[in-house]
Amino acid sequence: MDSTHNKLRAVVAAGLVLLVAVPSAEAVLSPVPARTWVVDGVVNAIAVSGGTTYIGGSFTQVGPRTGPGVGIDSSSGTSTGLPEVAGGSVDSVVNDGSGGWYIAGSFTHVGGVARNHIAHIRSDGSVDPAFDPDANGFVYTLALSGSTLYAGGLFTSIGGQVRSDVAALDVSTGAATGWDPGANNIVDTLAVSGATVYAGGHFTWIGGETRNRIAALKASTGAATAWDPNASGGVNPIVSAVATSGSVVYAAGTFTSIGGQTRNRIAALDASTGTATAWNPNASGQVQTLAISGSTVYVGGGFSSIGGQTRNRIAALHKSSGTATGWNPNADGVIHVLTLSGSTVYAGGFFTSIGGQPRNHIAALDVSAGAATAWNPNANANVYALAVSGSTVYVGGAFSSLRGQPRANLAAVDNTTGTATGWAPDADGAVAALAASGSTVYAGGAFTSISGQARNRIAALDASTGNATAWNPNANGTVDALALSGSTVYAGGAFTSIGGQARNRIAALDASTGTTTAWNPNANGTVDALALSGSMVYAGGDFGFIGGHTRKRVAAIDSSGVATTWAPNVNGSVRALAVAGSTVYAGGLFTKVSQRARHYIAALAVSTGSPTSWNPGLDDQVYALAASDSTVYAGGFFNSAGGQPHQSVAAIDPATGEVNAWNPSPLGEVYAVALEPDGGLAIGGFFPTLDLAPQSGFAVFPRASRASRSGNRSSPPRTPAGST
Repeated sequence: MDSTHNKLRAVVAAGLVLLVAVPSAEAVLSPVPARTWVVDGVVNAIAVSGGTTYIGGSFTQVGPRTGPGVGIDSSSGTSTGLPEVAGGSVDSVVNDGSGGWYIAGSFTHVGGVARNHIAHIRSDGSVDPAFDPDANGFVYTLALSGSTLYAGGLFTSIGGQVRSDVAALDVSTGAATGWDPGANNIVDTLAVSGATVYAGGHFTWIGGETRNRIAALKASTGAATAWDPNASGGVNPIVSAVATSGSVVYAAGTFTSIGGQTRNRIAALDASTGTATAWNPNASGQVQTLAISGSTVYVGGGFSSIGGQTRNRIAALHKSSGTATGWNPNADGVIHVLTLSGSTVYAGGFFTSIGGQPRNHIAALDVSAGAATAWNPNANANVYALAVSGSTVYVGGAFSSLRGQPRANLAAVDNTTGTATGWAPDADGAVAALAASGSTVYAGGAFTSISGQARNRIAALDASTGNATAWNPNANGTVDALALSGSTVYAGGAFTSIGGQARNRIAALDASTGTTTAWNPNANGTVDALALSGSMVYAGGDFGFIGGHTRKRVAAIDSSGVATTWAPNVNGSVRALAVAGSTVYAGGLFTKVSQRARHYIAALAVSTGSPTSWNPGLDDQVYALAASDSTVYAGGFFNSAGGQPHQSVAAIDPATGEVNAWNPSPLGEVYAVALEPDGGLAIGGFFPTLDLAPQSGFAVFPRASRASRSGNRSSPPRTPAGST
C-alpha cells in the first residue's frame, strides 16, 4: 500500500455521490457478494456508468476471486476448483493422505459452510460435514500422524474441549482426544516423530513443565519429556519451525541460544539429549521455514546470509556441515514456507522476485539450479502454507486472487461478467474520487500522471479506452471529492489552485475546457464530500468558513458560490454526504449536530438544516453514503449499528433509522458505496475478505431476487514474525 493511503483514507469514498434511478421498493440485498474480480489493495471510489463499474484507489492488481486457500495444478498453475475459504487467512495445510486436505488459519467459512479456523476438505472437493473442531482462536500449525491431527495456535477451546494453544484431534470426528499439554502461549510449529510430538513457538510452559519455546511431548500422554533445548536470546525469541531427520531435530526461529550453545536462528539438536550439535549455519536474520530432502536442508526466512554465504531469504544447507550449497534463488522478500516435491522446491511468502524471475508471493524452483520454473500462479498477497498431493499444490495465505492483471490504482469491471475490462489508465498515485458521465470518467486524487500524461490530481478519461483527454485543470493539492451537474464538474479537496485560478479547496470547472467558473466559495479547510440537489451544492469537510460565512464542516452553497442560511454546525469532520428527497444525510467523525447527539451519521432537513429524529446510532466513523428513497447505505469503520453488532457497512431505513439485518461483515474499512441501477450495491475499501466470501477491496451485492442467478457473478489474520 502506498504512503498516500494514510493521508487519503479518512477522506475517500465520500467524494462521490451517485444519484441513480433505483426501484422504489426496499432493495433486499444478498449477504453474499456477486463473484466479481477483486483488488490487491484499497478501493477509495466507485462510479457506475452504463454496464461498467469504475473503481479507483491504491492497488496494483485486479484478478479473479479465489480466496486464501486454493488447489493449484502443478503443471498449469490454474485452480483445481476446491471450495472457497472466507473470513480470514489459511496458515497451515497438510495432505490427508487420501487426496484431501486439512487446513487451518483464521478463516470462518469454507465452501459457504461455517468452519472456525480449521476444516477438512475431502478428496471430492466437499467440506467434511463430520469434521468440525470449531476452534475459538487462530490455528497456525497442523501435523498429521495416523488417525490423529495435532493442532497448534492461539486458542482456548477446540474439538469440544478446553485446550490451551495445542491439541490432538480425531481425524474423523474432529473431537479433541485426551491429549492435553496445555501451552501458556502461541504454538507456531509442530512435528511428529514416532512417539514424540515436537512443538515450537512463543510458550514458556507446556506439557506440565517449564519449556522455553521448544519442547518434546509424549504422543501418548502430552507430558513433556526431559528433552529441553531452552531456546532464548535475541529480541522476542521464537521457534518458528521444527523438522526431524533421523536422530536430529532441526529448529529455526529468532533465538540466539539453544541446546546449550550460541546458535543464531537455526540449529540441529540431538533428539535424545536436546544439546546442539556442531552444525551451525549462523543466520543473519529470522529463519522461518525448514524442508529436508536427503542430504540437504532447505531454509527460508528474512536473513541475508547463512551457511557462510550471502543468501537472500532462501538457501540450501549441507546437512553434514551446515554450509550453504551453490543453490541460490535470491528472493527479494521474506520466505514464509517451503515444501518439496520431486525435483521442485515450492516457495511461498512476501516476495516479487525469486529464482531470477518476477514472481509474486509464490514460485516453483528447480531443485538443482534454483531457477524459477514457468509455473506462475501470481498470488496478490502473502503465501503462508504449501502442501502437495499428486498433481495438486494446495496454497494457503492471506491472498484473495491468483493469476491477476496489473492495474495501477484504476480499473473497470464489467457489470454482467464481473471481470475486469481492458480499461487501464494507470495512475501514478492514489485515486480518491470518481465521477462518470457518458463517455467520460473524471478522476481525482494524489496522482501526477495518468494514462501516460502529466495530470496533477485531476483528470478526464475516455470511458472506453482509458486515455486521458485534453481536459487538464492542474490542481496543486489533492482532489478528494467530485460531483457532476450538466456542463460543470465540482471538485473538493486540499488544493489552493485549480483550473488556472486560485481556488481554496472547492471549485467549479467547465466540463469542456477544465477552466474554473466564477463560482468561488473559498473554504478555509479541506472539502472532503460533495452532493448536489438541483442548483444547490452541499459541501462537507474540515472547514469553518465557506461561501462567505462561518459554517462548521457542512454547508449549502448556492449558484453564486454563497453559503445559504442552512447551517447544521457539526462538531467533527464530515466525510460523506448524500441527498434523497427532502433530506441531506451526513457521515463522518462527529458526535453532535446543532448540539444534538448524533454519532457519526445524521439526517438533516433540506429546508432548515436541523437534524431530524433519525438516529441509527453507529459506534464509529462513517466514510461513505448512498441514499435512495427506500434505503440509506453507510460505509465506514464501525462495529455496531442500531445497538447490534454490525461491521463497516449497513443498510438503514430512511424513515425510522432502523438498521437492516443485512450484514456482510467486511473485515476492515469501507470507503465507498454506490448504488447499482437495478437496486444492488457496490462497496469498496480496505478489507481482505468478507465473513461469507473471500471478496477483497471491492464487492457487489445483488438484490436477493438475483442471488440465485447462475453465471460469473454469483479478527485480522496474523502476520508471522519477520514478515512484511
